[in-house]
Amino acid sequence: MKDPVHSNNYPNSFYTATARYQKERPALSGSLEVDVCIVGGGFSGVNTALELAERGFSVALLEAKRVGWGASGRNGGELIRGIGHGVDQFRDQIGDSGVEALGRMGIEAVEIVRKRVERYNIGCDLQMGYCDLALKPRHMDEMAAEREELKALGYGYDLKILDREQVGEVIGSDRYLGAMVDMGSGHLHPLNLVLGEAVAAEEAGVQIFEYSPAEKIIKGDKPRVVTPNGEVSCNYLVLCGNAYIGHKLESHIGGKVLPAGSYVVATEPLSDAQAAEIIPQNMAFADLSVALDYFHLSADRRLLFGGLCNYSGKDPRDITGALRPNMERVFPQLKGVKIDYEWGGMIGIGANRLPQVGRLPDAPNILFAQAYAGHGVNATHMAARVIAEMLSGQAERFDVFDKVKHMTFPGGPALRSPLLAMGMLYYRMKDLL
Repeated sequence: MKDPVHSNNYPNSFYTATARYQKERPALSGSLEVDVCIVGGGFSGVNTALELAERGFSVALLEAKRVGWGASGRNGGELIRGIGHGVDQFRDQIGDSGVEALGRMGIEAVEIVRKRVERYNIGCDLQMGYCDLALKPRHMDEMAAEREELKALGYGYDLKILDREQVGEVIGSDRYLGAMVDMGSGHLHPLNLVLGEAVAAEEAGVQIFEYSPAEKIIKGDKPRVVTPNGEVSCNYLVLCGNAYIGHKLESHIGGKVLPAGSYVVATEPLSDAQAAEIIPQNMAFADLSVALDYFHLSADRRLLFGGLCNYSGKDPRDITGALRPNMERVFPQLKGVKIDYEWGGMIGIGANRLPQVGRLPDAPNILFAQAYAGHGVNATHMAARVIAEMLSGQAERFDVFDKVKHMTFPGGPALRSPLLAMGMLYYRMKDLL
């Protein structure tokens, strides 16, 4: 990859090339005291800061690199309903009401983003319309089951299931058995979203410091965060570093999230005819396999195509070379099209694939949010809201997340990725059946 982890620069991505709201912020220098200190300047951190500032808290946010430098500014840009994978597995921990609450929050999460974009007039190319894609007959059954679950929750958007003969209405590919159209989900420019939200947070009074990695956390009645040139003391600390939090900074949560690579390419701008042929209704897409492909058109008609979720800790030497065969398998009519950008980054995944939102057992005034398992655009915004609710005295929805137990990956940092890579290989083999 062309953007090593030790670099402070944004990756050479399509998002970076078309970024708005660009602003370089200072590093923390000296001592500062606030109500809440937040570590991490991605979707989770920025939106927690904004939610709290809107409620009257004084907030400082510390980012090791640049706002949106990590997964928030590198992801596939798909805004898809839902939080977690297979939430029924948590029924014995959170009860029927908790499972229903997670389902409703998965719907609300998308609405939070939509309303935030509208309220703050954030130019992030938000476009509604999304399709799940079926590669196997069981995927059709899964879509039908989810449709019924969402209807039972009162989902406010029509969910239309298309068979093989109908799927051409939404995608110019012969690869799929069917699809489920959801006009309540969509796609956007994620870096512009988080940068626009950071501007909104600053206008609400949040102090944001870049180039200010948290080097040490000192627990106590008033936690302190030490950076290379400064220190913040606070009543509450919120850790939002996700895949970048590190085992050393806080071992309790660092051991529960695995950094996994995901990669994206952006083609040259397509002609109007090409764009209309492959994606006639400008929707976003993802298939339902474990090693999924996801893709949509940018505002200037590039195909953004992602996948290759990698649990080994090693990046592909040639992102374009690895992703192009997948892209051309979906859209053979784009064979040989020029790729203008390639990039990747680390997403955070937990063992049970439910976002981890809670508090440290030895420090109840230190909270955390992480491990969104590839659904971070919406789930981060929901996590931010429930944390802000909890700090404002409304802990019901926070407690739903906090009651779920999360496994610490075995083997320590050195063995964690290889062990999970072996486990995911098992599920990928099952996916072939």
